[in-house]
Amino acid sequence: MADAPHPASAHPEPAPTELTHFRDGLPRMVDVTDKAATTRTATAEAWVRLPPEARAALEAGTNPKGDPLTVARLAGLAGSKRTADLILLCHPIPVTGADVQVTLEDAGVRITATVRTTAPTGVEMEALTAASVAALNVYDMLKAASKALEITGVRLLSKTGGKSGDYRALQTSQTQTARTEAP
Repeated sequence: MADAPHPASAHPEPAPTELTHFRDGLPRMVDVTDKAATTRTATAEAWVRLPPEARAALEAGTNPKGDPLTVARLAGLAGSKRTADLILLCHPIPVTGADVQVTLEDAGVRITATVRTTAPTGVEMEALTAASVAALNVYDMLKAASKALEITGVRLLSKTGGKSGDYRALQTSQTQTARTEAP
């Protein structure tokens, strides 16, 4: 008995001018069944600008909720693994490595998240989710000190692997902008 065709084979991939995530006006998850798994890495960043009272609480260690930088790091790691639950058309992929750095700098709290996988699709959304979730946790942990915290500068810094090749963002970073505008 012959194997039944894969359900997606009844619908060939769209022509390059068609939308990849919509067919007949309805959203769909792109079929990556026949794509080879390759090693892919992505790094993203996010910033949390700190008003003076939030910076003071962070630097003095007097934040009522505890250490926001450690909590944010753990939250970012967890967020990288939950991306497909949050980004609706994102494939669930095995996160084979993740590193989230959360540092206090002159411009505010800088978050960088690097995520790795070996999969048939990219890992950029996992890195962006990790950085975003970490930034949200910095906000949550410091909101008792100030509600004027600002999450900004969420962006992809680099990616490697995959059909589209490597990418590296230009150096026009939040660091340069924020240094001139820091409180």
